Amino acid sequence: MDFFRHRRLSYPGLPALVLLIAATGCSSADDNTRTAVPSPGTKATELCQNLDKSLPAKVDGLDREDPEPRSALTAGWGSPAIILRCGVQRPPKMVDPKVAEGGDPDAVGGGVNGVGWLMEKRDDGATRFTSAQRLAYVEVTVPEGRDTASVLVDLAGAIKKAIPKGIAD
Repeated sequence: MDFFRHRRLSYPGLPALVLLIAATGCSSADDNTRTAVPSPGTKATELCQNLDKSLPAKVDGLDREDPEPRSALTAGWGSPAIILRCGVQRPPKMVDPKVAEGGDPDAVGGGVNGVGWLMEKRDDGATRFTSAQRLAYVEVTVPEGRDTASVLVDLAGAIKKAIPKGIAD
């Protein structure tokens, strides 16, 4: 019995392990993508909430990892993240006649699987797509190096289901 009373247990690595776990916990929270949450009207908010329920778990083979702050108006996949924001304002280039005539090489219109899009190249190499002719504008930002066609194909079904055709306010 004296063996247990006199034996001192020592774990010299325990404080280091605790610090490592704490640091890891903090860094994972800091790594979350942050994005601005849109503030649309009531009608668009309801449509966007429906879209959130219909979005796929994977886009371009990447798992859904929503950005901070969490909102039914935003979604994300992968890292660097593909970011979807629903209920955004109409982009100025969407109504610019110069764009409609093909005069702006950084803003091009087109459609994928029944969803119309305005495509805009960004300075950081990403491509931003904004849905057209839907009752709420949906913006999807695809980082450089991702397959933009695959992203839009993966999202088209959910957008068609949740956001009816029409002109957003």
